[in-house]
Amino acid sequence: MTAALDDPRIQAGMRRQFALLEERKRSGARRIGWKVGFGAPAAKEKLKIESALVGFLLDRAVLPDGASVSLAGWSKPVAEPEIAIEIGRDVPGLASEQEAAQCVAAIGPAIELADIDRPLDDVESILAGDIFQRHVIFGPRQAVALPGGLSALTGEAIRNGHAIAVPSDLEANTGRLLDTVRQVAATLTAFGESLRAGDVMIAGSVTPPLMLDVDDRALSWELRPIGKVGVNFNA
Repeated sequence: MTAALDDPRIQAGMRRQFALLEERKRSGARRIGWKVGFGAPAAKEKLKIESALVGFLLDRAVLPDGASVSLAGWSKPVAEPEIAIEIGRDVPGLASEQEAAQCVAAIGPAIELADIDRPLDDVESILAGDIFQRHVIFGPRQAVALPGGLSALTGEAIRNGHAIAVPSDLEANTGRLLDTVRQVAATLTAFGESLRAGDVMIAGSVTPPLMLDVDDRALSWELRPIGKVGVNFNA
């Protein structure tokens, strides 16, 4: 973890990202949690990073379940079915797996909407722009004992009425959720922040990211038996 945070691209990008966060807070936004991106093995290899990148979530980015979103003016819109993690107690910067598990209060489905508006190979720029984050839609959450409890869950994603392949191992594309919690906590601590009780994380796309186009009308994501979340699109 320390070696990953020593990457000068990550150091510079996180400093710029935190400056952006402070600017948004001065304009009235409230930070509600954190996100990770580029955590899939192929993405990490392409960017030559050891761990997923960390960004922030704002209250003004949250949309209600079933919201209708116009994609007009977006550069390259992307949707990602994700698992949201509700943090129930402060996570130490160097948390063990057991400590991280004790800090997870609940999990549930979420959909992130991102817009790829800058180069995909520039780590500093990606971080500085908050990893393309635009919106997040949360579904219901419930307590699940990690790591073992995740094996009892299954996922179903429906795009425009057609099923999308979802791995039976819901951590196959994201990495282990507890590792993500620990990594986010360590990253935030390294940059003077912390992962605190009440924060909500989204842990990366369970499927490969879904590139949206003018034909897209709806996406739903169900984490069974916890619940379902959806979003609609218009031009």
